[in-house]
Amino acid sequence: MIDALQFEFMRNALTAGLLASIICGIMGSLVVVNRIVFLSGGIAHAAYGGIGLAFYMGWPYLVGTLGFSLTAAMIMATVTLKAKHRSDTIIGVLWAVGMAIGIILIDLKPGYNVDLMSYLFGSILTVPDNDLWIMVAMGIGIVVLVAIYYHDLLALSYDEEFARIRGVPVTLLYFMLIAMLTVTVVMVIQVVGLILVIALLTIPPFIMEKYARSLLTMMVGSSLLGVAFTISGLWISYAFDLTSGASIILVAGLFFFLNMLVQRIFSIRKKKAANPDLACGCDSIFDPQRRQNV
Repeated sequence: MIDALQFEFMRNALTAGLLASIICGIMGSLVVVNRIVFLSGGIAHAAYGGIGLAFYMGWPYLVGTLGFSLTAAMIMATVTLKAKHRSDTIIGVLWAVGMAIGIILIDLKPGYNVDLMSYLFGSILTVPDNDLWIMVAMGIGIVVLVAIYYHDLLALSYDEEFARIRGVPVTLLYFMLIAMLTVTVVMVIQVVGLILVIALLTIPPFIMEKYARSLLTMMVGSSLLGVAFTISGLWISYAFDLTSGASIILVAGLFFFLNMLVQRIFSIRKKKAANPDLACGCDSIFDPQRRQNV
């Protein structure tokens, strides 16, 4: 991996991956505790409309994608607040229409063939310096906003009614949360692609949720896990000539299932320790003494 860093594109890829991991650790924790994973998926796929619009109009990728995605995200946020019983249907429609708009606009662009796979599965190895600086600016902005509104976001995440009683502007804060999530999604699409963006947003926070005692600990732990997954995935991608985004998510997925297995083993051992009959391998209902009592 050290040898690979002699190439500029690998240094850019590592920087982009680390930035995305830290931001995903912070925003992913808020996504998991607020139960808005489906909304995140809707934003990620609707963002493809912004990619198509940017290429059709000749705009910079980040500007076009971010503008389109923010518009779609604000509509989704309004729907989830005003019509919760229909929110999944409407988000699903916006999800599909956004992708369709992107594909049609790319088809209509004369004489320009876009590598669709690079946006579906990421193109971390081609992140240019300019986009890297924009990612740094957006990442700093998100960290500063979360630090300023941390206690309000904490109240919103765990008890909305309590947050209202405390005087927290819940509706405004919710729209700000969705806007920050949209910026994060647009950043991460370049790293792992729109199909895999939800995995990087949810897997590290889901693992850390079992061990963290506070939202801050969950954010820090999720960011560190994301960094470990990104570095490991990039090394595997470089060593075996595989797609970088898919390699990063595969590492995260393997760790996810390994963690579930360890959790399951500890759960069984805990139950056996609490129930001596299970610990000795005896089923109490078949024990003659217990059966007489029954």
